[in-house]
Parts: sequence; C-alpha cells; structure tokens
Amino acid sequence: MTSSSGSGGRLPAARGAAAIFLLIGVIVTLQVVREHRFASAEPAAQVLYLSSPAVLTRAALSFDAIVADAYWIRAIQYYGRARLLRNVNARYDLLFPLLDLTTALDPQFTVAYRFGAFFLSERAPGGAGRPDLAIRLLEKAMAARPDRWEYPHDVGFVYYRQGDYVKAAEWFTRAAQVPGATNWLIPLAAVTLATGGDIRSSRLLWNNILSSSEEPWLRRTAEQRLRQLDTVEMIQQLEQVTADYERRHGRPPADWEELVGDGSLRGIPRDAAGHQFVLNPWWGAVTVTEDSPMWPLPADNPR
Repeated sequence: MTSSSGSGGRLPAARGAAAIFLLIGVIVTLQVVREHRFASAEPAAQVLYLSSPAVLTRAALSFDAIVADAYWIRAIQYYGRARLLRNVNARYDLLFPLLDLTTALDPQFTVAYRFGAFFLSERAPGGAGRPDLAIRLLEKAMAARPDRWEYPHDVGFVYYRQGDYVKAAEWFTRAAQVPGATNWLIPLAAVTLATGGDIRSSRLLWNNILSSSEEPWLRRTAEQRLRQLDTVEMIQQLEQVTADYERRHGRPPADWEELVGDGSLRGIPRDAAGHQFVLNPWWGAVTVTEDSPMWPLPADNPR
C-alpha cells in the first residue's frame, strides 16, 4: 500500500518534468528553425512576452537556472545582433529587461551581471550607451552578493569609462573595503584620482599606502607613483612658465635654452628621475621622455 502511494506520488512529478523538458525541446527546435529561415528578417517592434521578473520566476517552477541560462543566451544574441549591424541607429531597448529577467531567475549569475553591465555601459552604437542601467544592474548584484568586491569595482569602472574619475575612485575604494578584496584596489583608486587631475587626493592615498603597507612591492609602487606626481606638478609649473613667455614674446619658446637665457629658468629642467623634460616648440607643452622611468605619466591621454 505504501509502495503504491509512493509511486503514485512520483508519477505526476515525473510526467511534469518530462513535459517541461519536452516543451523546452520544442522551443529550442522552433528557435533553430526560425534562425535558419528568418535570419535576415528582424521584426519592426520586438516584444518581450514575459516582462515581469516575478511572473517569470513563478512560471519557471523549479527550473529557474535553466530558464535563466536561456534568457542569458537570448540577451547575448540580442546584443550581438544589434552590434553586428554597425548601424548608428542600433537599438538595445530589450537588453536591460532581458538581463533583469536573467538575474531575477538566478540572482547568483555573476557573468550576466558583469558582462551585462559592460554591454549596457558601452557607448552607442557599439552598446546601449546606458551607464545608468549598468549601475542599476550592478546595484542589484551587490544586494544579492554584498560579499563580492567585483561588483563595486565594476561600478567604478562604469564611472571611469564616463570620465567621472572621482566617483570611480570612490567605488574602487569601496570595493577595497569588502572583506577578502584584492590588494590592488586602493592603488587603482589613487591612480584614478591622478588620471582625473586630483593630484592632492592621489598623493594622500599613496602616502597612506607607503606608511601603512607591509608589502614591499606595494611600497615600491607607492614611491614610484609619488615621484610621478612630483613630475606632474613640475610639468604644470613649467607649462605656466612657457605660457608666460608666449604672452611676452608672442610665440612659445623654441627650446629650454631660450627660457634659461630669458631668465625664466635657472637651468635645464629635469624630471624626478633626472631626465630632461621634452618641450614642444609649437605650443609650449611639456612632457617626459619615453626613456624616463616616469613615463607614462598618470594621465588619461598622455602626451
């Protein structure tokens, strides 16, 4: 009697599972046929049939991970198809909804969060051009996994790509505060601040690393970065000198000797490593030689 009851309980479950897998097989088959027969035909208005994560989660029954994989694949296909069009008017309207559904079904789907955020933040037409939605997706990731430093790091990367170096450094620092985070995040924050021109804050971070770190390689890095910041400040002062010379003479100085002869400088200027600075005679810009250990300087677009 017990045996009959047990088998009777298992039979509907087995039939249900078989029905689900049969349905998935039919869907996959139809998708393959569609891709072969209608590959060049793109509907005028694409429709996302299930747009509510809550509804989809209930509809997926206990097959959330499988359905999440299917939606992730669909998101990749959708992004790839739009990107390959190389059209300045390429649309990515369904990208975030697809990623939102994917991660609602599987809140631990790290790849979907991280690559999805990259796809969303990529500038149009190569991507959606929606850094706001990328950050929204990563905030969802952080809510699901506050123990992962990668997510606040990725938020910082989104801000970095937008040129907001202060915000980027804030998020890199926040990522560094997550237990178990990698030890290069604080140096990354310091470099980011220097890239954005915030030399004072960058110097404070590097000095803090130099005085508190017990790792020799990190102390050496801090010393090198501080010397680079000294060099950046020297360049700023020298470019002020060349600008003053141009205002007085109506042209930039041709070389350092002109500035020394003019009394603007006491001698040929050298960077923190002892290498002579390079002066551009056309517009008075100053930089370091590529032979110098100070090169490249911490700048977004080094000259």
